[in-house]
Amino acid sequence: MPANKKYLSSPFQRFLKLTAGFFGGYFVMLYFHLCLTKICDKTDILITAYVTGFIAWAILLLVAFLAKSGWLIWGIYLFLIAVFYGIFMYL
Repeated sequence: MPANKKYLSSPFQRFLKLTAGFFGGYFVMLYFHLCLTKICDKTDILITAYVTGFIAWAILLLVAFLAKSGWLIWGIYLFLIAVFYGIFMYL
């Protein structure tokens, strides 16, 4: 039974969602943990980042595929990266 056409997206949108989830989600998770090193002890963040980093990256990967538009999720992820990097640099 074929899928309903209204639920299918274009190949370019799928590519945007895939790259946003994989690369964007990874960098959001990375800069979030980098931002946490300014607040907490670096060794504690490094130890917990092994588990929480994978969980956060997996959730961000799934959220990318739930979004309506690949451009929208890239915009959100780039905004979060900029915010976390800004906090890390200026705190």
